[in-house]
Amino acid sequence: MPRDKHPVSRNDISKNALKVLYRLHNSGFDAYLVGGCVRDILLGIQPKDFDVTTNATPEQVKSLFRNCRLIGRRFRLAHVVFGKEIIEVATFRGHHADDTDSKSSKKNQHAHSDEHGQLVRDNVYGTIEEDAERRDFTANALYYNIADFAIYDFANGVDDINKGVLRLIGDAETRYREDPVRMLRAVRFATKLNMQMDNAVREPINELAPLLANIPPARLFDEFLKMFMSGKATANFSLMMELGLFQQLFPILKGHLSDAQSPAYQMLLKAFKDTDKRIAEDKRVTPAYLIAVLLWWPLLARKEQLENEGGLPPMDAINIAAADVVHRQSQRVSIPKRFSLPAREIWQLQRRLQVTKGGRAMKALEHKRFRAAYDFMLLRAHAQPDEKKLAELAQFWTEAQNNPAKLKTGKSGAPTGKPRRRRRGPRKKKPQNNPDNGSA
Repeated sequence: MPRDKHPVSRNDISKNALKVLYRLHNSGFDAYLVGGCVRDILLGIQPKDFDVTTNATPEQVKSLFRNCRLIGRRFRLAHVVFGKEIIEVATFRGHHADDTDSKSSKKNQHAHSDEHGQLVRDNVYGTIEEDAERRDFTANALYYNIADFAIYDFANGVDDINKGVLRLIGDAETRYREDPVRMLRAVRFATKLNMQMDNAVREPINELAPLLANIPPARLFDEFLKMFMSGKATANFSLMMELGLFQQLFPILKGHLSDAQSPAYQMLLKAFKDTDKRIAEDKRVTPAYLIAVLLWWPLLARKEQLENEGGLPPMDAINIAAADVVHRQSQRVSIPKRFSLPAREIWQLQRRLQVTKGGRAMKALEHKRFRAAYDFMLLRAHAQPDEKKLAELAQFWTEAQNNPAKLKTGKSGAPTGKPRRRRRGPRKKKPQNNPDNGSA
């Protein structure tokens, strides 16, 4: 597609991405923008990041840029770092030969699949045409050539974008087995781009969803952030539930989300809606809050078990249950401490906010996680409308933020408990009459 037939302009491209493209081109290599950035510009969306593909090997790319580092074993990539912006550069991927066919393997090029068909190493280089066939969706197999400013469309991706259809390149089951995360990407692209999944994209997902158990937990956490922290959490949650994907990411919630009217389901749905709203309003959001919501019901179940079986005090039970559920969930989707620790503080404050008077109540109000814990309490009250005491407690803390004096009197507004007695010092002795002291 020549330059006069498409809207992609260099004005739409990051200056740092242009630097990478031109240096590769001027060094005698092919250089293309590829994938989502090209797709997004065609859709009128400002790309968040820019990916480059080339016939230069990662080592050759590194030799051209002092600010380059090589990453990855499964897919060897070059990251060219410009401050906070990273331009990812990938070498054209080729078709991988059978590992047992030593004659067809090339030196320093390796591909290996596990027993599930998942590619665990894929460093076979090829041509741009082969690279296009290795891409996941047709809408992502678009290449913008810095040499002539043309777009190369090897899979009718532009046509699918115009029709609003999300299609896979190649056999769907094979592509999902190669990389099960593609099932999550299918959901994310469908909601982000407002595209309909082709039947071939949708149909295998329910059966193949359990393959996500083979993905490293750290990688699934990255996908969790993309799914639920980008403004499409509600739509992604609904579609993932429908396709059996959400249950694979959060098996700890099995039994809690079977009924769409259950408090657990309603609480989670409201949290996703609130998150989407805050992102749309350009307000701050944190994964810690969503993690606290996601694990709240398993936490309560474990806390109750510890109290009943071990006779633990409530706060001790909360702390032990918190450690347990975070550990269990991290076996599937890792939870970094920078998010799990604030989530635990939100849970602990649910207990502390039951105290509504005195110094302990004032300390809770001044706690750095108070606002998140307060929002969490409102969310609980929304999901459990029959819990009148919870609603009253949420209302109390709503008022207490504007009138901290309430914390001195408690809920009723009247002084509670007996007044404190003044401590008296030891009684002074009367001076005795002494003729020598000047007394009469």
